[in-house]
Formats: sequence, C-alpha cells, structure tokens
Amino acid sequence: MSKLLLSAFAFFALSTAFALPLPKPGMTLMSMPANFTANFNFEGIVALNNCSGSLIRLENSKDDDNGLILTNGHCLEFGMPDPGEVVYGKPSNRTFRLYDANNRVVARLNATEIVYSTMTKTDMTIYKIRETFAEIKAKYNVNALLLASQHPNVADPIEVISGYWNRGYTCAIEAFVTELREQGWSMNDSIRYSRPGCEVIGGTSGSPIINSTNRTVVGVNNTGNEDGRQCTMNNPCEVDKDGVISATKGFSYGQQTYWVYTCLNQYNEVDVTVPGCMLPH
Repeated sequence: MSKLLLSAFAFFALSTAFALPLPKPGMTLMSMPANFTANFNFEGIVALNNCSGSLIRLENSKDDDNGLILTNGHCLEFGMPDPGEVVYGKPSNRTFRLYDANNRVVARLNATEIVYSTMTKTDMTIYKIRETFAEIKAKYNVNALLLASQHPNVADPIEVISGYWNRGYTCAIEAFVTELREQGWSMNDSIRYSRPGCEVIGGTSGSPIINSTNRTVVGVNNTGNEDGRQCTMNNPCEVDKDGVISATKGFSYGQQTYWVYTCLNQYNEVDVTVPGCMLPH
C-alpha cells in the first residue's frame, strides 16, 4: 500500500483515525525516474486527490449506463478498509479529473456511489459516477477503458498509467503470487511486474494495469516493497503455495480485477449475492 500518496489536506483529515502511509518529502516531477514518462495514451485515465484511477466499462455495458471508476481499496475517501471488510453500495460525492488521449484534463466526473471496495484478496474500489458513457463521449470525446473478463498471462506487455502524476510505466507481467501479505492485509494471485520498467512510486496507487496489445484493464496497481522487510506496511511479502515467505526490495505489484465478472447480476451490476461470486463479501 506504499503507493498511496496523500495530499496534505487528506492526510491531516484522516491520520488521526487510520495508519495511512506518509507522503514522500520532496517528491516532485523533477525527481521522477527517467522511465516514468508522459509518452502514453491517457484516454480514460483519471486522477483522485490522493491516488490514480481509470474510467472503465464492462463487456456488456450500454452507452447510456452510468460510468464506473476503478481505483484501490486503500484509496477510499474515509480510510483503508480493515482486513476482511467490504464496503458495498455506500453513497459517495467524490470527484475525479478525467484525461483525454493527449494527456489533458478535460472534465471533472462526479461519484454517486461506492459500488464495491475491499483490501481483502484484492485491493479495489469501484465507484459509480453521475455521468453516462454516452455523455462523456459526446462532451469530451473520451472512451472508457474495457475491464478484461479473463485472467492475464505471464509475459503480457503492460502499461501502468498514473493520473495523479500524469506519467506512466511500461513493463511486463513477471509472475503471479499465490498470496501477498502487507501489515494485516492478504491478497491473492497478485501480479508482480518485471524489472526494470514498473518500479512504481507513491501516487500511482489505483492506476490501471493495461494490456498494451489491446488496451484492456487487466488489474489495478497497488503496492511495492520499499525496504526489503517482510510483510510490513510498504514492504509486502510473497507467500508461495508451500507457505514459504520471501520479500525483495524493489518488487512492485498489482491486484486482480477480472473477479468482478463473477459477481454480475442480470442487470450487469456488481452483486455479491450472485452464486459463484469470487469477490470477498
């Protein structure tokens, strides 16, 4: 969860109640790594006040459906969900800055509902927004990114694009981690990035993991090991199928999102009561 870079306002508002990571002192665009560039298609990328995200649609979404925003569970406006906690169908008035393909902010989108949020098994928040896909296309000429319904593959080329920094990385999926532990949280089938390429930094939390061959969203960026310690905040550790724990400084990770499709009801809405739903509930 080290990739959560809070604004000063957000940090002071929440720090009394939640153990959120601190912003990195002196972190500016001038100090960014050379491989963290603006040379990407930013269509559908969004920025939050403390994180990154993306405007997404599902495979069966209609143009007149309300849009959806994907970011991290740990980017939730009232603090990180506890291990095992799920936030579901709660009102929200959060706003998001929307980018077009040319890396320009063209709109401010408005949430109405937290559709789903958790930091258990994955690290994901989905918001419903007031604007429809058709309205966004007509007003701003921006298309939503398609959320992939299938598990990604090792060696898939990916981009991790941050709306917070309006910069991105390119690399590949190196491996899938049986279990990733950080502080008290546990995530499954986590996506480990190849290196060099996607050594993500604070503020990139919630960035979509985009398959660069078809521009579908295959996961959501969320954390990395900063100091080489095991299983502590900002130092996630890997647990293999035999229970062996390891941690490597510089390894960065994202989480699965295709599970959303196992929880859709007849109205194409996330419904955790659907039989076979693979999201925690």
